[in-house]
Parts: sequence; structure tokens; C-alpha cells
Amino acid sequence: MASPPIVRPAVPADCDRWLPLWDGYNEFYGRSGDTALAPEITAATWSRFFDPYEPMFALVAEQDGALLGFTHYLLHRSTTALQPSIYLQDLFTVAEARGTGVGRALIEAVYDAARRQAIPRVYWQTHETNSTAMQLYDRIAEKSGFLVYRKLID
Repeated sequence: MASPPIVRPAVPADCDRWLPLWDGYNEFYGRSGDTALAPEITAATWSRFFDPYEPMFALVAEQDGALLGFTHYLLHRSTTALQPSIYLQDLFTVAEARGTGVGRALIEAVYDAARRQAIPRVYWQTHETNSTAMQLYDRIAEKSGFLVYRKLID
């Protein structure tokens, strides 16, 4: 019988096991092939998790030596609150782990990080077509009612 997954902070030695998950996450959102992230973006992202001056963090879910998923989050200030907020930027699990509680455990670990730091707000966004993930999100958070607009600057 497999041991239960453990959610823990990523460590530098996780890079080779994290990278395929990162690639899968980016592929899910259409960033592969001609639209893939440049290798220097991936390298910078990974290094930021271990830079004490960066407010960016990574958690991984591990089971029997395999990484099943990750979440990346960052702290930021707001014009409407004294305390910072946590933005859960990325969440990904391997296909075999979906529906098993790994995604929920990763989100709950971010909630725990917020509680430890007395941060009152964790939020994230997902694509409107990500109906599978939204089934989980609707159970553990509330929709804010806000829509995201963006403009990519040339």
C-alpha cells in the first residue's frame, strides 16, 4: 500500500522532479512548442523560490519518492489592506493524482502558510474552461465575482 502524500516546501534538489510537472502545467495552459516559456524564465522561476529576498514560494506533494503536484504562491501588498495577501499563482497535479485529494492538500497547505503569517486572504484564478478544478475550488473557496482583464504590451 502506498504511503499518503506529504505536502512540503520544495527544496533545490527537487528541480529534476519538479521540471516535468512544470512542463505539464505549462502545456495544460497552452505554453508548449512554439509558445513554450523560454528556458531562462523556468530557471528564474525555480531560483526565486529559494531567494530570501523574493516573496515567492513553492510547495510540492510527494508520495513514495515521486512528486505528484505543486503549488506556487507569492505574497504582495494591497492598496485596500494593511496585511499582505497570498496569490496562489500555480497549482498542478499529475493526471493520476487528480481527484485523490492532492490538489486540495496543496491549497490547504497554502491556507496554513497564510494562518502562520496572519495573512487574511488567499486568492487565485483559473481558466473558465477548467471545470474539473472548479469543482474543487467551489468547495473550498468562494468566487469573488471579479473578472480578469489583461493587455499584453508589445
